[in-house]
Amino acid sequence: MIRFLIGGGINTLATLALYWLLQRVMHYQLAYLVSYCAGIAISYSVNTRFVFRARHTWLKFAVFPLIYLITYVIGALVLRLSVHQLGVPVSIAPLVSIVATLPVSFLLTRFLLLRDHVPE
Repeated sequence: MIRFLIGGGINTLATLALYWLLQRVMHYQLAYLVSYCAGIAISYSVNTRFVFRARHTWLKFAVFPLIYLITYVIGALVLRLSVHQLGVPVSIAPLVSIVATLPVSFLLTRFLLLRDHVPE
């Protein structure tokens, strides 16, 4: 779990920096989408090599974005609710999304990457 938090911290810092940069030039939801997609590549690499020390397979690589599609939908909904219902500033609202999606992300990623019987 500690490695997951460290890896997630690295990914979070990188994607938040990208989000903050992009939201200056585009709508905050589009900035969130672009930074989230960039984070998928970072996340797969960090989770496979560092967090779970799992064996890379092309099938896992292909399925991995589906985990983040699920967490993106949850995160985008939380982001919208945070901004429009709770009045959270757009620059801080992604932090609320991260807290909401962290447990889902951990469980789904662990399940996928630690499955040894997934064929290549």
